[in-house]
Amino acid sequence: MKNNFFLALLFLVTTNIFSQNTYVFLGSYNRDKTAEAIQVYLLDTLSGNLTKFTSVKNIVNPSYLTISPNGKYVYACTDTKTPNAGSVSSFEFNPSAKTLTFLNSQRSSGENPVYVSVHKNGKWLANANYTEGSVSVYPLLENGKIDSIAQDFQYTDGSVNKDRQTRSHVHSAVFSPRCDYLFLPDLGADKIRCYAFDENQKKPLIETKNPFTKTDLEAGPRHITFHPNQKWGYCIEEMVGQISVYNYENGILNKIQRIATHPEKIKEGFESSDIHISPDGKFLYATNRGKENNIAIFSIDEKGFLKNIGYQSTLGKHPRIFAIDERGKFLIASNVLTGNIIVFKRDSKTGLLKKVGKQIKMENVSCVQIKQI
Repeated sequence: MKNNFFLALLFLVTTNIFSQNTYVFLGSYNRDKTAEAIQVYLLDTLSGNLTKFTSVKNIVNPSYLTISPNGKYVYACTDTKTPNAGSVSSFEFNPSAKTLTFLNSQRSSGENPVYVSVHKNGKWLANANYTEGSVSVYPLLENGKIDSIAQDFQYTDGSVNKDRQTRSHVHSAVFSPRCDYLFLPDLGADKIRCYAFDENQKKPLIETKNPFTKTDLEAGPRHITFHPNQKWGYCIEEMVGQISVYNYENGILNKIQRIATHPEKIKEGFESSDIHISPDGKFLYATNRGKENNIAIFSIDEKGFLKNIGYQSTLGKHPRIFAIDERGKFLIASNVLTGNIIVFKRDSKTGLLKKVGKQIKMENVSCVQIKQI
């Protein structure tokens, strides 16, 4: 009995330790420097409740955030949707002092930065610019600041949709599982662009023999993610509400499946957005905005193929970005138009979601990221 008691006590203490160091970072289209632009919350991993931790003002429209591998720095797309502007910014996160401190900014190579990602070595930042269709990469200094642009590439080619694809619109910049390639889903050109990435070079982006994978016409590729086994890639296509599944090896994508993110009765207005895989590699989640405002849930079989197993309302409108915590216990969705953030608990066996905790509000919330530190 004593052994059981001490084991139970140890479990509770360990769990509470984890609950004290899982942080949720929220970006927004604040449009006003006097409004909170980034908010940080503490996630209680027992109840799913979020508690306000710290925040930052004096920046505009941090539309997308990413956290450094060591958890010390936050990087953001800033001045998004701001005429004649566009930047990437860095912040130092200090949990002990409960502070998120602005470090510096650099101009982006396009007017509308929408995605940033950090190399696993913590020394490089990649940024996708939507409006002008470009990618830029920056060295990261040891103090977390962003150095000046090392490389940027602009694209002008479009595709067949005369309303949305008159030119390139790069919507994300995602490192391959080993961080030796950088993938750029281009909504405007119906391409997933690709560069080899040499972290030891001053100009790390290297053109390859296969510079892009062509998607279906009018697909509008938006975000791509890779399976934990590093063998499969999954790209969500915004304009048609589909996910294309690829076998992946050494920078090459070979399509093996294409599956809808929505029920058959939905014929238009898809606006598919974000895509992530559970850490155990068993389930894939994808958000639909527009008419649906839900999360499509898929199981992943032993060959990488998807099977739809359900839908979960995000309990708000326009779920642009969502995130899954590193242990795969929670999924948190951010709804831009209703300005609410909903925490769901994942069933690790079924993959299904259940709302937990209390929703929080942040006007025009644009992004959510979770980091255990």
